[in-house]
Amino acid sequence: MAISILMILSYLIGAIPFAFIFTKLVAGTDVRKIGSGNVGATNTSRILGLKYGVVVGILDVLKGFLAVFLLQLLLPENASEYWILVGAVLSIIGHNWSIFLKFTGGKGVATTFGVVLRTLPLVFIICTVLIWLIVVVATKYVSLASMLGAISLPIQIIILRRNPYFFIFAVILALFIVVRHHSNIKRLFQGCERRLSWPARSK
Repeated sequence: MAISILMILSYLIGAIPFAFIFTKLVAGTDVRKIGSGNVGATNTSRILGLKYGVVVGILDVLKGFLAVFLLQLLLPENASEYWILVGAVLSIIGHNWSIFLKFTGGKGVATTFGVVLRTLPLVFIICTVLIWLIVVVATKYVSLASMLGAISLPIQIIILRRNPYFFIFAVILALFIVVRHHSNIKRLFQGCERRLSWPARSK
């Protein structure tokens, strides 16, 4: 019973739609109906400006981090450590398909990063961030950087020969991000994907 409650809690933490909350409070608009329609930090930046986008991004990262931290803290001592990985995935599912937004949501990049911060060693985090930064600087495509960073995770685990459960975990994280970016992939091939930019406004 305790494990079931913690799994539900992990989902609910991930399901908190910070991008929706901020755009509704600040601009009185629905983030899903403006820009890319994504419930995430990048679209918030395009609507409200960089400052709010950064805040939303940090909060989305903290969702994933907090969900895993609570699992590590509260799981019964006799519970398998792999329940932590299950709960981590559920927090990302919560962000992507939020019960508070009728099972719509974001693409899970920031929340996935929060999960990775708490579950994987520093070397994976550094490598993934470096890949993301290099691609963003080179192309200004956040979507491409996010997908390549995610895809690099299972590859890194193969190279460093981590536990096979972590490989499966990393594959699931990568698949979520790639699938949620299906519309971005289409636009990238069409040459009409939006590059990184923000409106020249401040609130």
